[in-house]
Amino acid sequence: MHSFDNFETILVEREGNVAVVTLNRPKVLNALNALMIAELSDALARLDADDSIRAIVLTGSGDRAFAAGADIGELSALPNAVAGVAKARSGQGLTLRIERMRTPVIAAVNGFALGGGCELALGCDIRLASEKARFGQPEVNLGLMPGFGGSQRTARILGRGMAMYLCLSGEMIDAHEALRAGLVEKVVAPEGLLDEAKRIASVIAAKAPLAVEAVKRAIDEGISLSTAAGLEIEALHFGTLVDTADFKEGTSAFLEKRAPSFTGT
Repeated sequence: MHSFDNFETILVEREGNVAVVTLNRPKVLNALNALMIAELSDALARLDADDSIRAIVLTGSGDRAFAAGADIGELSALPNAVAGVAKARSGQGLTLRIERMRTPVIAAVNGFALGGGCELALGCDIRLASEKARFGQPEVNLGLMPGFGGSQRTARILGRGMAMYLCLSGEMIDAHEALRAGLVEKVVAPEGLLDEAKRIASVIAAKAPLAVEAVKRAIDEGISLSTAAGLEIEALHFGTLVDTADFKEGTSAFLEKRAPSFTGT
């Protein structure tokens, strides 16, 4: 993993089949500047291309923030609408990359996830929160609106009313309110957050890789379609898996009462 050493704003570590990517600008609460967005996109693309990486954990350095938002200095320097559109698309591109990756990404939200930080978490496949985590879309306080997917994913994941509340008020919600709203899947004690995220990542990493990829694709492709169209996608992915060696191994192992040995073929 030495090739990841030249990043300035993120850290990449590997533990077996799991990679841990850490947003690493703790002095500015891991604010997402242009360089961090570019480095994250690069690192995630390279990890996704590595067949030995089966799951990724994304977290923030320090105990105060996952990411406290986009870099306000960069935002305030935007000269015009054209630059604003380009800025939004760069952040949206990062979240779309995560959704389209074959490798599941688990967000371990350890503190503030505000603005772009909340949007980055919303782009991940599974979200865990420390009891100290805080979520919000405070862009209206700057005379802006969410630009990295916040107005769209809040509505899709949390429903229209919660999306309106978060994006119109700019108010923060705590981890337990985020859990009730469906913004996170689990709330964990701060000291156990990363271990629990790695545990879930390891559980996923032990499954048949083609099946994991198919599940992720079926959910993400189907979520914006009608139920009937989504079911058709599910049936096609299901059928494709029946032709894999891992399916034959998984069913044989079950019938023979032994642990399966998946190869990703």
